[in-house]
Amino acid sequence: MPVFLGLDIGTTSTIGILIDTQGHVLASAALPVTLYTDHPGWAEEDPQQWWRNTCALIPRLLAESGCRAEEIAGIGTGGMLPATILLDSDGTVLRRAIQQSDGRCGAEVDEMRAAIDETAFLRAAGNGVNQQLVGAKIRWLTKHEPDVIARATTVMGSYDYINFCLTGQRVIEQNWALEAGVINVATDQIDPAQAEMTGLPARLLPRLVAATEIIGHVTPEAAAATGLVAGTPVMGGAADMIASALGAGVVADGDVLLKFGGAVDILTATDQALPDARLFLDYHLVPGLWMPNGCMSTGGSVLNWFVNTFAGGVAPVDGSRHKALDRMAAERPAGAMGLTFLPYLLGEKTPLHDPDATGALVGLTLSHDLGHIWRALLESYAYAIRHHIETFTDIGYRPQRFFVSDGGANSDIWMQITADVLQQPLQRLTGHPGTCLGAAWVAAVGTGAADWAGISTFTTAQPLITPRADNKAVYDQGYAAFRALYRNLRGV
Repeated sequence: MPVFLGLDIGTTSTIGILIDTQGHVLASAALPVTLYTDHPGWAEEDPQQWWRNTCALIPRLLAESGCRAEEIAGIGTGGMLPATILLDSDGTVLRRAIQQSDGRCGAEVDEMRAAIDETAFLRAAGNGVNQQLVGAKIRWLTKHEPDVIARATTVMGSYDYINFCLTGQRVIEQNWALEAGVINVATDQIDPAQAEMTGLPARLLPRLVAATEIIGHVTPEAAAATGLVAGTPVMGGAADMIASALGAGVVADGDVLLKFGGAVDILTATDQALPDARLFLDYHLVPGLWMPNGCMSTGGSVLNWFVNTFAGGVAPVDGSRHKALDRMAAERPAGAMGLTFLPYLLGEKTPLHDPDATGALVGLTLSHDLGHIWRALLESYAYAIRHHIETFTDIGYRPQRFFVSDGGANSDIWMQITADVLQQPLQRLTGHPGTCLGAAWVAAVGTGAADWAGISTFTTAQPLITPRADNKAVYDQGYAAFRALYRNLRGV
């Protein structure tokens, strides 16, 4: 039976998985990733650390599973997007990757808005003028690091870079290109003039590929570094949230995935594309479907920051300070006794698109303790999700069935808060490890060993997390306060 390798180049960790096509996870492993925030609003990572993690994970997966490298029939990669990696003509990484959550480009976005007909651009590109566009990062680098741009010959994303390390092929996957702002949705092809309009030189763009396209094969050098077999086929890959949504079974019109990773993503499947500047538009992996979505700049990354910065004295529960704080939060009342937190520690992406937004904790009194503050953090992300769901509905989408995934979905109190704020039941799944599963399945489909529907064999529905009606009033009030607080503090 063929085995498939999935890799997730995530914001907080690099994850690997080995699966077969019968619903079995044969092995999984993860290694942490360093996020560099040298200046306010900055978010950078080292692509070479992603590759070192990949080289370390693959032998571990083979040893844990008992599989031989020869049994791996295909490799799929997923990752956050659109991270910005620049290579020179030799394939050397010229600087750290500028992450999708990076908020340094406010002035460059303003420049683009002054120069571009936003209505026409949205219609052509499917996405609006905002900090997500790779052109904004390139504009910033042109001003502040012109030597890097002068030496650069290729721009690509996170999983594109791992594919380059594996195969030597310089390509960009279609959803990276779509969110980067260089695809014309009418043709599904790169539009060089559109790219140049954003500030991204067309000369830097490599070949466009589809998710399930075999882009190349593992080189002898990559085989020596990873323990893989030279010649193993590698697919174009998939954006992390799209791969995760596939693994969760978000394949019908109106299905919604709430993805609680290093950033929080909110995605819905639909058979119609309705471009709107407040959200992002991506291709679904299943042909004929689209996946409009929102992505916050933060999520688990802020929770990790809070734990590392303020919770060193908390006694861990089951080895985790997060779980200890969850227990404290569960004992505090809904609404955190009037505390409101704005989680905009890296600016904010959808639906605000405000790179200058900052975090705030308002309403603090001597009656509050660490449990109240942790609960306010969790509630803030639930409020932000509600803002996205209202935006989906306002545009004309029909969100109606809610799945939750990734590491944050294991927090019972966070999921209960989210259900209460949305007043919607949430479906948690057993057997869904996140992006890496969807990435591996892309490889299975790309090599012809499986169809899209087969991924459902990996997951089992857990009991629904049902909303508590008695918390509706306090969370309606809390949500109104959350929305008003951003408006009132903007520019302060």
